[in-house]
Amino acid sequence: MLQSGLIGRAIRIIVRCMVMLAEIETLAFRLPESARAKLAADLLDSLPGLLVEDDEGLADALRRSEEMDSDPSVCLTHDEFLKAVGHSTRQAF
Repeated sequence: MLQSGLIGRAIRIIVRCMVMLAEIETLAFRLPESARAKLAADLLDSLPGLLVEDDEGLADALRRSEEMDSDPSVCLTHDEFLKAVGHSTRQAF
């Protein structure tokens, strides 16, 4: 019985947090564009740099280049790439 009470309390807390987040989002969308941009930048700056790579992705690019050199079948043609991202090959860029 204690466990179901804790689960119920946890669910109520989660729901309350979700409602608060929805209210914050609603208020944020009412801000002028410049204020929203500043808020977004501040929020992004507050995140830890977990998504930032020291080498700016160079190691991954080199690894992928080696993969393509060793097995060209893993490469996409230009047309295959455009199709994969939902562009028609007839569109002018």
